[in-house]
Amino acid sequence: MLDLEAWAATGVPLLRDPRDFVLELHQRHLPQPGTVVLAVLDASNRLTASASFVPWAHHTDGWQHRNAILSHLRQVTPHDLRQAAPTRTAVLLRCREGAAGWTEQDGAWMWALQDAAVLHGLRCGSFIALTPTGWQILGHERGGRTPHAGSWADGPVHTVTELPPRSARRRTAEPDQHGERSPRTRPAELPWAPTRVAAIEPARRTGTC
Repeated sequence: MLDLEAWAATGVPLLRDPRDFVLELHQRHLPQPGTVVLAVLDASNRLTASASFVPWAHHTDGWQHRNAILSHLRQVTPHDLRQAAPTRTAVLLRCREGAAGWTEQDGAWMWALQDAAVLHGLRCGSFIALTPTGWQILGHERGGRTPHAGSWADGPVHTVTELPPRSARRRTAEPDQHGERSPRTRPAELPWAPTRVAAIEPARRTGTC
């Protein structure tokens, strides 16, 4: 675990435009409280890869957080261990309940981010806390009210209810008189209703033994 003073003393590079970065990351993942969002920035501070995950509730140790971060880094981006010096940066956003400011669990995640970045050949970047009062880059006096930990409810929710109704049939292509396929719209479907099944009489033996 790292306390806030030890974290600030590591010389974490500042984000070029933190407000736009936090907004972009939030729009990509719509994190709810309990979600961790991991991002990788290139040398120009552009977002090149990101992943979000919900850690196990009983995982509270920095080693466990480090393993989770490292596992997701390996899934979304190759390592830079062969380079003489890191050129890309790992940034972590933690969406949680509670008051703004540093907590012990934030300190465990800070240590985890720092160690996982080194093991993957990246620089350790900013740590962002997303709470009900807004977002804050811990260790730096940068923050804002929007987005916040409840902003995920304002975003688009991609569910099957957003699919078009079955009555809106897709356009299909059928061959015309010249052999070309032209689009044709199927008629709208009628509301579905169960069909009646006629009673089946018992089979009768007709053969002879």
